[in-house]
Amino acid sequence: MATTTTTLVKVAPSNDAEMVAFYNEGLRLRAYAEARAIITADDLKPATDDLSIIANVKKAIEEKRKDYLKPFQEHMKETNDAFKSFIEPIEIADKITRGKILAFQLKQKLIREEQEAINALRLEAAKKEMELKGELTESVNLVEVMPPPLTTVRTDMGTASTFMVRKWATIDFSLVPDGLKVIDGVKVGKLVRAGIPSISGIRIWEEPSLRVNTQHGRT
Repeated sequence: MATTTTTLVKVAPSNDAEMVAFYNEGLRLRAYAEARAIITADDLKPATDDLSIIANVKKAIEEKRKDYLKPFQEHMKETNDAFKSFIEPIEIADKITRGKILAFQLKQKLIREEQEAINALRLEAAKKEMELKGELTESVNLVEVMPPPLTTVRTDMGTASTFMVRKWATIDFSLVPDGLKVIDGVKVGKLVRAGIPSISGIRIWEEPSLRVNTQHGRT
């Protein structure tokens, strides 16, 4: 017998007393920040205290957000996995059938091109014989060329059409126009943070930032 699992899902953060308290705390901290004036070194301590409080509240709100989303995310993953297994044989059937149609059409195209090439050679040979002897010793025996492969097949259930798709692949990156070269921002960022002194074509500089350490972690 199948087991039914019931999960309690929280869907209204605005009705959550803890979230309302965080919001009110945020309003209070925002008012302090807007009114704050840092004139002397002594003013840095209360500002630092507030940054620690802000960091803790931000972390708590983020944890609550994850807590709210977790059941949805788990259900979404389970649903996606289930539907993936259902559609997998359909996708495989689609891929195999498309591949066989395209393979047949390619084979027909190659046969037609070979037939045309044979006829071109025979006509060329006949032309040269005419130029040399002024007559043909035998008639030109051309092979029958099959019609072009169908690009559209229509049935009562649907239509399948073959069309050309433009593809690309890099063969020499140095020849690619500069406007099409994309910088790997993640990789560059890692190198800069690791302390690399310079990168050709890239300016590296430092800006002041602020790291806040709290009893619960660092932000």
